[in-house]
This record gives sequence, structure tokens and C-alpha cells, in this order.
Amino acid sequence: MNMFTRIALLAHIAKWRLTWKRGDTLKAYAVPGNPKFMSARDAAVLIRDGDVVAFSGLGGNQRASIMFWAIRQRFEETGSPRDLTLMAIGGIGSRGRAPGTLEELGQSGLARRFFTGHFETFKAMLRLADAGQMELQCLPQGTMALLIDAQGRGEDSIVSRTGVGTFIDPRVGRGTPVDDEVGEQWVSAEGDSLRYRMPKIHVAVFNLPAADRKGNLYAKNCAIIGESLHIAKAAKRNGGVVIANVGLVVDEGYDEIVLPGDMVDAVVVFSGTEQVGSVPHRKYWPLFTTHSDISASEGIKRLKYVNWILGYTPRRRSVDEALARLATSLFAEHEFEGALVNIGIGLPEEVCRLLAKAGLVDHLTLFTESGVVGGIPAPGVFFGAAVAPREITTSVEVFQRCYRRLDVSILGVLQADSDGNVNVSKRGEGAINYVGPGGFMDFTTAASTIYFVSSWMAGGRIEMAGDRVRVVERGRPKFVQAVDEITFNGRQALALGKRVFFITHVGVFRLTEGGMELMKVMPGIDIQKDILDVASMRVVLPESGEVPVVDASVVTGEGFRLALRPRAD
Repeated sequence: MNMFTRIALLAHIAKWRLTWKRGDTLKAYAVPGNPKFMSARDAAVLIRDGDVVAFSGLGGNQRASIMFWAIRQRFEETGSPRDLTLMAIGGIGSRGRAPGTLEELGQSGLARRFFTGHFETFKAMLRLADAGQMELQCLPQGTMALLIDAQGRGEDSIVSRTGVGTFIDPRVGRGTPVDDEVGEQWVSAEGDSLRYRMPKIHVAVFNLPAADRKGNLYAKNCAIIGESLHIAKAAKRNGGVVIANVGLVVDEGYDEIVLPGDMVDAVVVFSGTEQVGSVPHRKYWPLFTTHSDISASEGIKRLKYVNWILGYTPRRRSVDEALARLATSLFAEHEFEGALVNIGIGLPEEVCRLLAKAGLVDHLTLFTESGVVGGIPAPGVFFGAAVAPREITTSVEVFQRCYRRLDVSILGVLQADSDGNVNVSKRGEGAINYVGPGGFMDFTTAASTIYFVSSWMAGGRIEMAGDRVRVVERGRPKFVQAVDEITFNGRQALALGKRVFFITHVGVFRLTEGGMELMKVMPGIDIQKDILDVASMRVVLPESGEVPVVDASVVTGEGFRLALRPRAD
């Protein structure tokens, strides 16, 4: 990436930060003879007190900011709409850091109930919950997508093995309410599965790139489609309202129509409507589309630079690079060309980066839960989009594909325990520390092989010393006797024949019938002092007592090579 590109990106970020609060909710784009084109404030009037309102998006992608502002402003001025139930399968908040996210609706009295799979970015809602002013309901992200699809067909529930043996299974944990003393239960046991329900959607609100003057909607040059089409179908099936926020008005025939005008009740045109966070549809970045104008590697460099400038994502150290190489080498050792692979957020993104650097992504199909397939999943604040994707479909379609066949999922960890159970949903006490599972439960249910990539400790300090790894200062153990909340059930996974690995800074563990077996150790790590004396988790050693030491090239990167096995069809 050259100096001129860096300067252009800096200017882009500066302009975004200076203008990111701008949006006239009273301004309307008028189309003679079509009253469906209206201001955001007029569209907000279509939302009634007590409605169930569903939104589409993931991370910084597909934010309908002008509608979030309009709904909040109308409530502040009139007290309506109030007592809403909000639904969003992905984390389209900002942790309170940026305007124009769904957190705009985190106002006491405006919303009383919130359904999502990933809570961590919605700090406004979490604070309301801790104050006793909002009910939080948790559903696995993919399961929620499939429930939306079912509503569009007139069905009110689905049966799934997703979540069996975890906190969401009422035989094991609390079920869907985040506070088990507050709110209705939306999941029940049914044999060896679970039956999920959710309230009927009355209003769908989403962002797509363009509409023509008849109100037909187009997805051309979008970064994601998300749940847009399915929440619209569900709302119409339930006799409700569809509100589309677009960035462009185009001529009929602009592209394939993704939602016809007779399915849309309001079209809100706002020039600042974004393709992804900071990038408006009217000046979209081709790198997020199926016709990218730059290479995937160059696109990733640009996005990592933007993330670095914004400071929204962790700064990785050399020891994290070694961890990523360890995970990637294990992946290459076990996986085949042509595998369908899900990449989670955080340290798994570093594995994805190395796969791309080695040229292996051309021999795999990577995807994200938003429905973007192929290419390289975008990092940091752009997570949910991809660089140079091969296909952009809906989140419902991509989860349906996963349940038909998912070869690999690479995911993060908050805690793991002696039985291979994993917690990614509960960081601490109180709603403000609740994360939620996101798509984690769906992916671990669907995947044949699961790689959990995690730091060995929370805090503490692990450093590189030449071709060796050293624990300099102990932190809080992440590998414990029993996790605080079961988001993944290790014994259930083994019973279903899944392969499960845990890759850490100190080495690799494999989940076996006997427990968590240390199968590889990083050079420089003292098994007794750095592993057995640190983790309260029960560690199983090989029968021989000898644990293979990871090759030094994994630590240093010198001479490090990767190659996938050809698929034996």
C-alpha cells in the first residue's frame, strides 16, 4: 500500500468522523405519484407503540442510521413509539463509541425488550437491563435467522439440535432470558432437540443500496444483504410494515430486483446511507463487492490500516503471530482443499490472514454469517463483509448451507474447561458484561472440525525469545476446572464424532474421551510450571509422557510453509 493510498484513507476517516452525526430526518426525496417515498421521520410514524421491530445488519455493515435517529427523535418529541420489542441477529451497536447505530434506540421507555444473538456491542441496552428497564432475550444467531425465515412461511417455531447441552437448553441452563427471573421462555426441550420460538415481526427496517421510482429495491454493490429480504417477508406475512432506507434512486432495470415495490411501505432516501461503516453507497468501495478492483491482499492491507487508525481492534504482538502460525499449521495438517470454513472474529482473523498470505484461500471457501461467501472475511470494524467475495447471499441462506455441510469452524474462547466445554457468552456478572453466543452455537453444531484459537491467559505476559516462547508474568487462567457458562458442550461434540482442537500460546490441546490432551507444546514452555501449575483445568498427557515440541519455524516464521492436503474424492 503506497503513501498516496494511506493519505486518501486518512482523509476518508477524517471526513467520516467530522460528518458521522449528520442526517436530516425531516428531509424527503419526492417521487411524483409514489407516496411511499417519504422522510425518515414520516416513516417512523408507521411504527406503533408495542410493535416488534426487526433490523438487518452485522457489525458496521448495513446500518440504517437515518431511521435509528428518526425513531429516537420522534420518541423524544412525542413519547411514541414506545414499549417496542427490538430484534437484530447481529451486533449492530458500537459499544457506545459511534453514533447512528441501533444503540440510538437504547432509551428508557422507547424499547422494553431486545432479542439478539450478540449483545456485547449494545452497551446502551445492557445498561438499561442492569437498571431493570429492559428485558434481554438471547437466541443463537443462525437459529434466529431460520426463525425469521419460518415466519415468512407462516410457521411460528423450529426444532433444532443447536444449543443442546448449553446454557440455552432449559434442562441445563436458564434458556433464552439473559436474566432468568425476567421475561418469557422462548425455548423448550423436545426429545434430543430444542424447539425455538420468537414473537411475530410487525415492522422490518433495513438498508439496501438503491430503489427505483416504483419502489423496487436493488442490492447491486452492497457489502451484505443480511436479513433484509427475510424480515420483510416475515413482516408482510404478519400484516406489518416494511421500511427501506436506500442511498440511491435509480432507473428501473438498474439490476435484478431483490424486493419488489409492492412489498415495501416506505422508502427513505438518505445520501449518507452506508455500504459499510464510513463508506456510503453512492461512493461504494468495489473491494467489498463481487467485482473488486484491487487484489484481496491489497484490500486486506487497506482495511487493517483503517482499523489501526481507528484503534477499535486489538494491536497484535509477535507472540500472537506465533499463535496464528501454530493454528494455521494445525489447520493445514488436518484439512483438505475445497473445505467450507467459517472464520470467527478476534484471533481467528489472524489465522485467516495467514491462510491468505500463503495463497490457500483460493483452495478453500471462507464465509461470514452475514451471507458473504468466498474472498477473505474483512477484519475489525468491517467484520461481516469480505474482500473480493465470490457471492453475496442472505444470512438465512448461508446458515442453511452450514447446516447442510460445514467442514470447519475457527473460533475464539473466553474460557475452556476439563470437559472441553467453552464459554464465549459470559464475560462477567451483570448484563453489562454479557456477550452472547452470536453464531457460535450454530457453527459448532454444524461443523465437523472445530479449532478454538485462544490466548493462554487473560492478562499476564508471554513473550518471544528467539525461537522460544516464555511466560514472563502469569495472568488469570482461561483454562479452568468448569466454565462460568456452557456455550459449547465438549461431551456432546465428541458424541457426535466432531474433532475439537484448542490452540494457545503455550501449545495445542485435543479434546478426547479422556479429557483435554496436550498434543503439542511450544518450544521454551515448561509443561509443569507454565501449564499444569497455571491451569485449574485437568490436563491429560500422552501415554508416553512425551509431548511433541512445535517446530521452531512456527515461532520465528523463518522457513514457515503451508500446504493443504488434496481432497480424496
